[in-house]
Amino acid sequence: MIQTMDVHKEQDLDGLPNVPSSRYRNSDVHDANIEDGNPANWIGKNFDDQDDGIERKWAKCNYFLHLLAVDPNRNGTTSINKHFNGCKLNPDNIPKQVDDKQQKLSFTKAPNGEGHVYTWKHDDTRIQLALLGLFTIGELPFKFIENEAFIEFVNALNGRVKLPSRHKISRDVMSFYLMERQKLYKHLSNPKTAIHLTTDTWTSSCQKINYMVVTAHFITEDFVMHKRNVMTMTVDNAKTNDAAINIIVKELPSIYENGKHFHIRCMAHIINLVVKMGLKHEVYHVKNLQDAVKYIRASPQRIKTFKQAMKDAAVESQRFLCGETPTRWNSTFELLRSTYDVKDAFLKYSHQDPMFQKTMGMVPSHSDFEMIKKMMEFLEKFKKKTEKVSCSTKPIFHTYTREILDIEQHLRKHETNPDFMFMVPDMKDKYDKYWGDYDTISDYVFFATLLDPQCKSKFMKVVFTQMLKAKNKDKKMSADEIESKARAKVIDIECKLDKFFKTYLERSNMTSSSQQETPEEVVNFDDENEFFGSYMTSGSFPLTSSESQLQRYLNDDTIGFDKRYDILTWWKNNAVRFPIVARMARASESTFSNGRRVITDYRTNLSVVIVEALRCTQDWLRKSSLPIYDYDEVHDVLADDDLAIDIVDAIHNLKLTGKRSGN
Repeated sequence: MIQTMDVHKEQDLDGLPNVPSSRYRNSDVHDANIEDGNPANWIGKNFDDQDDGIERKWAKCNYFLHLLAVDPNRNGTTSINKHFNGCKLNPDNIPKQVDDKQQKLSFTKAPNGEGHVYTWKHDDTRIQLALLGLFTIGELPFKFIENEAFIEFVNALNGRVKLPSRHKISRDVMSFYLMERQKLYKHLSNPKTAIHLTTDTWTSSCQKINYMVVTAHFITEDFVMHKRNVMTMTVDNAKTNDAAINIIVKELPSIYENGKHFHIRCMAHIINLVVKMGLKHEVYHVKNLQDAVKYIRASPQRIKTFKQAMKDAAVESQRFLCGETPTRWNSTFELLRSTYDVKDAFLKYSHQDPMFQKTMGMVPSHSDFEMIKKMMEFLEKFKKKTEKVSCSTKPIFHTYTREILDIEQHLRKHETNPDFMFMVPDMKDKYDKYWGDYDTISDYVFFATLLDPQCKSKFMKVVFTQMLKAKNKDKKMSADEIESKARAKVIDIECKLDKFFKTYLERSNMTSSSQQETPEEVVNFDDENEFFGSYMTSGSFPLTSSESQLQRYLNDDTIGFDKRYDILTWWKNNAVRFPIVARMARASESTFSNGRRVITDYRTNLSVVIVEALRCTQDWLRKSSLPIYDYDEVHDVLADDDLAIDIVDAIHNLKLTGKRSGN
């Protein structure tokens, strides 16, 4: 590390004469008999008398400015060797190579803010996997791996990491995709694994190709929810997916009621349709605000002027005027909220831009914003419901019935409100089309409610009673008739759930614990306690229970309401009591609603095979606890026909191997 050394008096460090210096190698440090003037070795040796009469030989590091005693006869070379190998300021210093097997302590911060300590060691396999995750999850172009700044950054972190080329990492991603695809296929092929498939069709505006993403949702035996994109496919641009669903149902070996309830429509999509029916009516106050926002956002100068008006009006909101997307009602909600937050700036802006009032005819007034506030409060319910049912990090299917009835109650509450009575009837009609009649709702929705320990049959009766009241409001059914019909429907759903329960018994090749108990097993207890054994065989106590697991579960009391309640945790803790019912609950809670996907101009050259590989690989590498976000930019370095052919051939070979093995 000490590349140049200055020789000087110990007493006077600042008044050193200019002395020649030179670089030296580590091996040169031990040479005490170096001749002056040799540019490859030490130069400028000098001895000075000290106050105590002792001659000392000193050297100063040109980088660290640290004095070292270097007289080999008195001090040896240990200190200068240590400094040479450890000087952090020497740019030519090469860190000492450490054993790859040596573990080190490292610290990380958990999402909850707590710190954790774990061991770390250099692992090429782990580094390769992390690199795949960086480029797939992070949506980086593969040419980024050849970026000089990125290479320098990696070398600074760990000089032993060997970065692959962009073509090598692209093929590594594909190899990982094929390997994980086979693992996922093997796991989902297990007869005991129940999965829910979510389909999402969309059209690439750049490629003009229609895609379908198929996502599998399942809960493992340790009651952890997972989702995996299992495939993408190109499809015709159809208005509905019913035809595709019918084809899938025909291919399934055995399914509840021949697939009658197989297709569950997306709840978030239905909410979107309901709200759009209300917003199709033009509201004067809303239209006035929409026109004002369009006017201001049409020019950079107007935007700048409006921002100044916000400062003049002392508006503290960090929001700015949001644009509106015609096909997304929530963009209308965001527009209303953003304008309401900066309402005080509109009057200031009208004074600074004379054309604003001339173009608009009327500047947004206090009455406009009062109506906007009411509209926001009305739409807030639908916004929160959409966000809740679109959650991908926790199960929400058991809340389906309570959420749709809350929407129905919200509409009923506002149908007589003068401000909304022109909107609500059309919204109610759209609601009734999908959720107004319990016969049009999938049985799986009601099964999930029954399998919620907070609800069970007691809440189901309330659900059916409310649905009957809403449906037969004009027919004026008596309270007794509604009560009788609701009770009959609960019994019907319980019978259907029992039928579904029996299919799980057959699938798992096992019987419930109560059916496994035999008189012989109980009588064996006589040898230990004759008194109790005589009681057990006297007929006063049944040897077996006539109740199934499902009946025992439904007959148990419901648990109290708790905001911290986690249904998967409850079933995990009670799986010993109700093993088969717990498996049913795992299956019922796997449903999920996907968001939209976009193919941008950056990946218009990708073949559909490579799009599938990248979509699935990104999903598999992403942390399961994180919500889904759009897969956006992938560089067209993978627009490689040969690579696509290799993937297709590999998948074909995997299928042939699976058929030979009997899978």
